Amino acid sequence: MRKEDKVAIIAQLGELLKQYPHFYLVDVAGMNAADTSSLRRKCYEKDLKMVVVKNTLMTKALEAAEGDFEELKPALVGTTALILTQTANVPAKLIKELNGKKQEKPAFKAAYAEGAIYVGADQLMTLVALKSKNELIADVVAALESPIMNVLSALENREAKAAEEAATE
Repeated sequence: MRKEDKVAIIAQLGELLKQYPHFYLVDVAGMNAADTSSLRRKCYEKDLKMVVVKNTLMTKALEAAEGDFEELKPALVGTTALILTQTANVPAKLIKELNGKKQEKPAFKAAYAEGAIYVGADQLMTLVALKSKNELIADVVAALESPIMNVLSALENREAKAAEEAATE
């Protein structure tokens, strides 16, 4: 590959890292064409961007990117796919789902999610449990809404009892 091509690819990877706040590095070595195509389709359905990358070019893109990604470099071995996302836990859930179907690949290597770095297969469940911003907002709204709903329900029951008592008199 020519140097100009490498520089262009590194720049493209850098732009992708700026566009997406979270990314995963996964091992796709040994996946056949059908499995790879299926993975790409599932990524597309979940609004994820998947790119198979050369480890050396990804290393250079990480070095050029804003932030300290030094901890991710040891994960850049073998065949690596970069999965980019707007929602931190979606790729983790997809990988868990696929691995639950007795597939060994894609295998989780590392991730940068919610401003933190996660390295190693043992971190996958942590990422699955990680709540997105929208999920946290929904939890807060539900927590705030619950007492109000209880009060409204109690008032409705009280009104119904009062109406029932008035009807029997």
